[in-house]
Amino acid sequence: MEEKQKKFYITTPIYYPSANFHIGHCYTTIIADAIARYKRLKGYDVFFQTGTDEHGQKIEKKAEEAGVTPKEYVDKIIENAKDLWKSLDISYDYFIRTTDSDHERRVQKIFKKLYDNGDIYKGEYKGLYCTPCESFWTESQLDENGNCPDCHREVHEVKEEAYFFRLSKYQERLEKFYEENPNFIQPVSRKNEMLNNFIKPGLSDLCVSRTSFKWGIPVDFDDKHVIYVWIDALTNYITSLGYPEDLEKFNKYWPADLHLVGKEIVRFHTIIWPCLLMALDLPLPHQVFGHGWLIINGGKISKSLGNYKDPREYINDYGVDAVRYFALREVPFGSDGNFSEEALINRTNSDLVNTLGNLVNRTLAMSKKYFNSVVTNPKVYENIDDNLTSYIKALPSLVDKKMESLKVNEALEDIFELLKRANKYIDETTPWILAKDETKTDRLKTVIYNLLEVIRISAVLLTPFIPETSEKIFKMLNTKETSFDSINDFGKLEENITLNESFILFNRIDTKTNE
Repeated sequence: MEEKQKKFYITTPIYYPSANFHIGHCYTTIIADAIARYKRLKGYDVFFQTGTDEHGQKIEKKAEEAGVTPKEYVDKIIENAKDLWKSLDISYDYFIRTTDSDHERRVQKIFKKLYDNGDIYKGEYKGLYCTPCESFWTESQLDENGNCPDCHREVHEVKEEAYFFRLSKYQERLEKFYEENPNFIQPVSRKNEMLNNFIKPGLSDLCVSRTSFKWGIPVDFDDKHVIYVWIDALTNYITSLGYPEDLEKFNKYWPADLHLVGKEIVRFHTIIWPCLLMALDLPLPHQVFGHGWLIINGGKISKSLGNYKDPREYINDYGVDAVRYFALREVPFGSDGNFSEEALINRTNSDLVNTLGNLVNRTLAMSKKYFNSVVTNPKVYENIDDNLTSYIKALPSLVDKKMESLKVNEALEDIFELLKRANKYIDETTPWILAKDETKTDRLKTVIYNLLEVIRISAVLLTPFIPETSEKIFKMLNTKETSFDSINDFGKLEENITLNESFILFNRIDTKTNE
């Protein structure tokens, strides 16, 4: 099978639209977008999905307080979210809403199938429920104050007739699956947490319907029940592909290659979701990656705390690629990371202004000054060039290895290492001295060509991360060589082309004006 035909299906979680989205939602989505774009650059047939999880008691209450229907309440937030994704250059292929009629219909069919197979049965539920998290907990799972272990708010006892999914039935199969697929959950710390805290103590059957609220998908054979959030929400990853009605797209893209989720919902994606798929006799996703949180001033970014700005404010102040770059570069993916404007400004100034912007401006200015912006390569090489060219040869596979293991920040570090070496190369080759000696003209042309080629190769590799900037660089270079294949060999930048007028990619941000 050729690489061109390989598929790659990547998802973000479907976000809960109880309030407008914050930088934490952006973080996951930007990373998913960079991975999706990288795979497309490498010739994969990519399906990148995001969306919203819109049912449940919390939304019902919020809508009631706002004096609107639940659908009206979420519609406004989703319009805002789609606009935000557009502002951030998010290249999703499909935006699923759990209120989509085809999703609702397919969820009902899945529920009925599980019921008919005996994997769902009717009983009575009595448990401790956290409304904001829409999660049930046992006494032993509560925090030291007897509150929800996730959000630390009050839980209340719920007792009602309900349908249950036989989660316990799949315990052994799940443990075996973990053993046979050691990379299923990443990072490894999350896998240990799932095994030790949830699976080994014993899985309880899962409540999958409710009668105490109405904002949900009705159980079509027992309409006083609505389908509980996790069957409704988790199945989005297959209903969007047409399952169980129309299997063409499903057969093409399933199983998912990567579910990206926040660490607080790893449990649902690595315990409930695999067991549901086992019950449906479907293949399991290849990997679930539970990333850390972005922290603001030492605390989790939280809709309920309201401790954040609209992300568009950062985009307007600093530019879309500065925000994207910061999210991708600042935090080792998987760990918690701190978000602050000060850190964003410092990262923009040091990397995007000093390293990338400076290299592009200096090189294009020299090309214009010495050769009227015409590109030629007489290939007068010297040993000093080897440091640059040998690193370039190794770089694509270096970046690929980092992206395969989702070390996105390290992939960017490797690309910026090349840019730093190129800035140093200018100081080492001293083009301004070469320009004074007519016998060195061909050497000077070669030095400038080498620098332009470094910029082109870097721009190709940076396309998934800061697409707008790469596009601007390609325009300045007047090049059509923008494919991943074009960076396998050094020297693909066309000769005898005239560079376009250069312009500033990033302006230095004065911290004083942003205090």
